[in-house]
Amino acid sequence: MRNTLLLILLLAVSSVIYSQEQFTGTVKDAQSGEPVFSANIYFPTLEKGSMTDPDGNFSLKNLPRGKYKLVVSSIGYATFTTEVNLPEENLEILLNPSAIEMEEVIVSTPFHQLQSENVMKVERESLSELNKKGAINLSDGITQIAGVESLTTGVGIGKPVIRGLSSNRVLVYTQGIRLENQQYGDEHGLGISSKGIGSVEVIKGPASLLYGSDAIGGVLYLNPEVYAGSNSTHAEVESNYFSNTRGYQFSGMAKTSGEKLKFLTRGSYAAHSDYETGEDSRVTNTRFNEKDIKTGIGFQDNKYKADLRYNFNRSEIGIPEDIGVQSTEKEPLLPYQKIDNHVLSLDNRFYFENSSIDFKIGYQFNDRKEFEDEHEEEHEEDETEEEHETHVEGEPALEMHLETLNYNFKYNLPKIGNFETIVGVQGMFQTNENFGEEILIPDSETVDFGIFATTHYHLEKWDFQGGLRFDNRNLESNAFTSEDGDVINALNRSFNSINGAVGAKYHIDQKFIARLNLASGFRAPNLSELTSNGAHHGANRYEVGNPDLKNEQNFQVDLALEYRNQHFEAFINAFNNSVSDYIFINPTGEMIENDPVFEYSQGNANLYGGELGFHLHPHPLDWLHLESSFETVTGKLDNDDYLPLIPANSVTNTFRVELDEGDTLSEKYAFVRLKSVFDKNNIGNFETQTNGYSLLSAGFGATLDLNKVNIDLGVSGTNLLNKSYISHLSRLKPDGIYNIGRNLMASAIISL
Repeated sequence: MRNTLLLILLLAVSSVIYSQEQFTGTVKDAQSGEPVFSANIYFPTLEKGSMTDPDGNFSLKNLPRGKYKLVVSSIGYATFTTEVNLPEENLEILLNPSAIEMEEVIVSTPFHQLQSENVMKVERESLSELNKKGAINLSDGITQIAGVESLTTGVGIGKPVIRGLSSNRVLVYTQGIRLENQQYGDEHGLGISSKGIGSVEVIKGPASLLYGSDAIGGVLYLNPEVYAGSNSTHAEVESNYFSNTRGYQFSGMAKTSGEKLKFLTRGSYAAHSDYETGEDSRVTNTRFNEKDIKTGIGFQDNKYKADLRYNFNRSEIGIPEDIGVQSTEKEPLLPYQKIDNHVLSLDNRFYFENSSIDFKIGYQFNDRKEFEDEHEEEHEEDETEEEHETHVEGEPALEMHLETLNYNFKYNLPKIGNFETIVGVQGMFQTNENFGEEILIPDSETVDFGIFATTHYHLEKWDFQGGLRFDNRNLESNAFTSEDGDVINALNRSFNSINGAVGAKYHIDQKFIARLNLASGFRAPNLSELTSNGAHHGANRYEVGNPDLKNEQNFQVDLALEYRNQHFEAFINAFNNSVSDYIFINPTGEMIENDPVFEYSQGNANLYGGELGFHLHPHPLDWLHLESSFETVTGKLDNDDYLPLIPANSVTNTFRVELDEGDTLSEKYAFVRLKSVFDKNNIGNFETQTNGYSLLSAGFGATLDLNKVNIDLGVSGTNLLNKSYISHLSRLKPDGIYNIGRNLMASAIISL
């Protein structure tokens, strides 16, 4: 596989030199006529931009001929979009002052549009903003997005939950490729550091049209940090301290760009002790540490763009079992996981006049090891105890190597009238090998292939988008013997599905937007669901797979309404998600070695709910922000049993102050946030009710400007009242273990 990847990389980076075009102009305030400094000039399709100088002037070189969408944005102004026929010189752009926050280009959807122009509603947040609010890690930070929660095992392991669906029902994309790291398990975290991630986008609902199998619940799309602007160099050093876990995090970054070549690199290290609950006790072995390296090399001329990225992440994460020894040590105790994750990706873009080709390839290697302590077995026959080790001392009891090769080819056809169309093929080749004594899933080989087409039709007030896709997944596994001596037969299954999506957006006077989207999706059963036969120690049950499971198939209706003027925004999103052949685990009533036996079954399910909220920034107090949001989801089987691991309803209220101006201190901010979670009474058959709770958070910060050096300082606190509470999505809930108590975070970023 490695040789194949290297051959593809060599073929993909070849390019031809073409003539160069440029684009120049000036950005001014539409009311005063004054030049606008530091306005962002950006071509989304070309992924190339620039900034205006103090006189409002800008210049971009190495651009292809053709008509392309231009986006111009600046703090304090409404985002401006237009189409430009390159080459173009001395274009004058007028920006209208506005208190509405700047819009960003959405990358996770095919046509790279602003949120207000997108037919599909996509949530987008910058990681810097999430970190300012006290996020301990990436999985913790995304819970600040309405409709997104996290299924956690302590603070070191978290998996995204989008509108009640998680694990293999939510796809995670990083560096433009789907992340594959044994994500089927609840006790498997993301394996990605938040450092070096620029922003996160969330698609809520089936996205199989764009991403294939496993996007039945939605997509978490992680955008890497951008390169430095042309002919510039930038460096930064960042440090964070977390009071609750006595944790610290360090990160250093350097990036430089010429006219065509770009380079960046970042290294990060984090270490945390066992977290402390509101009861002032530490949860033993919730400690973890993480090493992360990200680097990239970019090249762009007027006809070709390449972005080669590499990410190495090593995580050592304790597996908590109960509250025992109280310690602030940071090295995990037994049992613990040691996970190495390598992600290599190459994004090639070839630009022609009014059309382009996007070809992404990626290689991933995931090495998952689990180290266990010795245990004892009692033999009733001779009433003696025999002590034995599950593995050779120092060797992992479980070791799995997952190798994945991804490819994604898209052709952006020339625009015909108001139609923009994309056709493409996607695929994946994956192998899993076991090297430890324990086997969770067998040695296997998975091959995916998908072909799709999608089109967008634009009118003055209406936008329409739709498409179709066909997918095939072939899965082969070897026979193996379970820990109880049962022989699990080899498997050879093929799964096929045809899916589609259609949506419409209605836009009135830049104030009211209505979106209606209908989409289907599918998920092929994973190896754990098909082949399990053994004790699941983390869940205290014996699981039996079902080799005859069929595709999950869903259909979602999503209605989104949004109103915004210069000082007020409000939204309401409602959805209904019907899932045929939903896979769930069910008790048989039997016991094996004191563990209840559960088997995988299928039945029809329905999830429904939504989010609503508002954002007020009253005139003339444009620096004052009042925000409120509510989220709810309910999941039920056809027999009226509630689905497990569905998040409780919640309300989040935020009071925020932002003051951008200042000579020495700029970008000053402060916030107070109260998240109130309701009682969770509509629970699954194997769950218990969860009491509601309220968590108070607050923070403040500013940027210190020292000539060419900027220092971003911030202090934030979560659960400031040290509330003792248990989240319904905590895997430690059955043991009555509380979530994290009060945590204060201090951060400093020095930028050069």
